[in-house]
Amino acid sequence: MASRQKNGDFDIVKPESLEKSQDKDMEWQVAGFSQLDSYTVYAMLQLRVDVFVVEQNCPYPELDNKDLHPQTRHILLKKGDKILAYARVLAPGVSYENSPALGRICVSQTARRLALGRGLMDKALDVASSCWPDSEIRISAQCYLQRFYESFGFIACSEPYLEDDIPHLEMARPATPLGAATL
Repeated sequence: MASRQKNGDFDIVKPESLEKSQDKDMEWQVAGFSQLDSYTVYAMLQLRVDVFVVEQNCPYPELDNKDLHPQTRHILLKKGDKILAYARVLAPGVSYENSPALGRICVSQTARRLALGRGLMDKALDVASSCWPDSEIRISAQCYLQRFYESFGFIACSEPYLEDDIPHLEMARPATPLGAATL
């Protein structure tokens, strides 16, 4: 079981998989934008720009105001002051009319061989399901990651399309009825 401690209005959680690993200095933080300190916001945006703008050679407007929505939840895996992995969970109506969405899912280049992506997705799905139970969850996924997202129960629901000149696919994960087993 993951250990949990309260720090102000947000949770810091040491996930089971990381508790069993050699590196116990990693911890999850789940928070709204106003609960993040300025250094964390800077590190979060730096990671997203490094991954989505620099690595993918894709100039696009990273700041889209969705981070500021009062129901947006930022999920960060931190080791000290460094953010190793990040995702955001958006409320219904922010990206998709009736569904919550996951977005900006990324792992820092230096941490990619640590298998953090699966833990990040598990955490993001847990947060979305606890905030909006019985809701379908949607993502705009890069096409090369289709099988990865399918392993979490997502199903393609569009033809491929270009988003910022990168092939994407809309995917949805059907609602999991309360009390039902998850993937």
